[in-house]
Amino acid sequence: MASGTENDMRPIDNRSRHLARLSAVQALYQMELSDQKSKLVVRQFNEHWKEHAVSDGEVNADSEFFELIVLGVVAEQEAVDKVISGKLGKNWKLSRLDVTLRAIMRCASYELMRMFDVPAIVVIDEYVGLAKDFYAGKEPNFVNAALDKLARECRPGEFGIPPEISGTEKTDG
Repeated sequence: MASGTENDMRPIDNRSRHLARLSAVQALYQMELSDQKSKLVVRQFNEHWKEHAVSDGEVNADSEFFELIVLGVVAEQEAVDKVISGKLGKNWKLSRLDVTLRAIMRCASYELMRMFDVPAIVVIDEYVGLAKDFYAGKEPNFVNAALDKLARECRPGEFGIPPEISGTEKTDG
């Protein structure tokens, strides 16, 4: 058995990860609208969860996973925005996307680009589901198509595509 920390050994709680993703989208939304710093927003979310923790079995968000996403998106926002922009139509700019849609795309793109322990199909399904929660129009289809394209570029092996055929090699950016 490989050695690891206690956190490495704990089973993944899909519900708490879903709530962490939803909260990450909300945090990025809040940061963009209020121009607040990421660490402040992360602290506010964590304090809110602690204050509202209940003993009746209600699931709380995975705060570590939440922080990884939010702080990761902020730290690598230029690279994240660049890959999203590459998935937009010729006449579209990232700034034209609704704030919530931008937050969804940023979180999902970061996960696909950097969090290789989460299967690409899980990332896509989760964020398409979140898009469906927020939008009744074509936005979930856009999220699905863009993330599918990005996932096949970032993680060709998960789709049975050799890197040399996909035209992408693993890079730092």
